[in-house]
Amino acid sequence: MLIGLGIVFLFAILVATSSFKIVGQAEVMVIERLGRFHRVARSGLNILIPFVERPKTIDVRYFEADVGGVKRITAGSTSRIDLREQVLNFPSQPVITKDNVTIDIDAVIYYRVADPQKATYAVQNLPYALETLTRTTLRNIVGEMELDQTLGSRDVINKRMREVIEEASIGWGVDVTRVELQSIEPPRDIQQSMELQMRAERERRAAVTNAEAGKRAAILEAEGVRESQVRRAEGEKDAAILRAEGLATARLAMAEAEAEAIRRITSALPEGEASMYLLGLKYLEALPQVTAGAGTTIFLPSEAAGVMGAIGGIREILKGGAGPGRAPAAQRPGGYQPPNRPPALRSLNDPPGDSGVER
Repeated sequence: MLIGLGIVFLFAILVATSSFKIVGQAEVMVIERLGRFHRVARSGLNILIPFVERPKTIDVRYFEADVGGVKRITAGSTSRIDLREQVLNFPSQPVITKDNVTIDIDAVIYYRVADPQKATYAVQNLPYALETLTRTTLRNIVGEMELDQTLGSRDVINKRMREVIEEASIGWGVDVTRVELQSIEPPRDIQQSMELQMRAERERRAAVTNAEAGKRAAILEAEGVRESQVRRAEGEKDAAILRAEGLATARLAMAEAEAEAIRRITSALPEGEASMYLLGLKYLEALPQVTAGAGTTIFLPSEAAGVMGAIGGIREILKGGAGPGRAPAAQRPGGYQPPNRPPALRSLNDPPGDSGVER
């Protein structure tokens, strides 16, 4: 009797367990009735008919890494479909580029189940189908690119992969949100060649930068020299102008002073004797320069004797001055008498004559 009651109790527990299902938030369950799709159980308490209705299970895959960094894929099945955005990560795969370089690419895909019914019945293993589709699409896209283009075109590859996978997975009730390339690893020898190339490129850029800096410095130095020369020339021009203006002013002042002196001499001397006075002064000023040479012979015009006589009368002219009632210079004894003969040149070494001057 007790055994029968125990069996009935266990059966009741089994029926209750299979009849009452609590579905969590952002989860659904696909319910089948007699092997056919019946409905989708949403979050909350759901009651099933025992032995008639049951939840449909689907395959799932998890990519995990242990403490040592070893990555492994865990496969399983569940009756609860997660409606949140999920991450499908799988190991890196070798891909051959257009220039026959084998590289390892690690990709990750983000997807969300939009239609639980299609995700359950349209594809047998949804995670594996997405993984396989991603691998093949990645091989097709990278196979059309060279290595350098592949390394620099991640955004282009991500965009093309998302478009292809999303178009193929629409019938599976899946919405692909993002496709990303985690890493692209070329072979070791290719990496060393790329490092050498990058180092050479950096050295080239440094040399170009140094050359441009030297060129700029030379240009600035030349501009500085030119500017200094222009400023120096402008300063010399201004100084020359000022010197010329000063010299002109000095000459004007000297001319005015000389004119004033001539006017005063003219007013102080009798009429007609000022020119003789000035001419005698000029002769006296020029005589030391004439006699400064190495020669011993000096040629003077024949009328120079009269000039010398006028020079001798300068003293009397300065003493006497001009006054009322004074006789003209031609009538005074010792006055200047102009010569009557035409001018001639004689040497001071010749014997004294009428027009010669003995030195």
